[in-house]
Amino acid sequence: MEFKEKKREGLIVYLYHLRNSRQLRKFGTIHYVSRKMKYVVLYINTENEAEIVKRLQSLHFVKKVDVSLRPQLKTKFADELGVRYKLTDEDREKYKTGRKAV
Repeated sequence: MEFKEKKREGLIVYLYHLRNSRQLRKFGTIHYVSRKMKYVVLYINTENEAEIVKRLQSLHFVKKVDVSLRPQLKTKFADELGVRYKLTDEDREKYKTGRKAV
């Protein structure tokens, strides 16, 4: 049997009351619960995303559901700008002598 990685998507589910947060377990994995702001971060499989979001919005204790924008963000900033970290002369001397920079 071969292991296949499944794509996951993050959902932010805002609730009226936190006592209903345990019921969200059947939709996916609960990652975080904010008591102060009354929201739950929930991870689900992307293949069922549209169906699960629709079902969550229909629940009476859910205020609103937001899909995480993290997969759409660019995370390779240095490569795009062409900027690389360059050692100074002082740093090169420290590494040549075997001393680590403090």
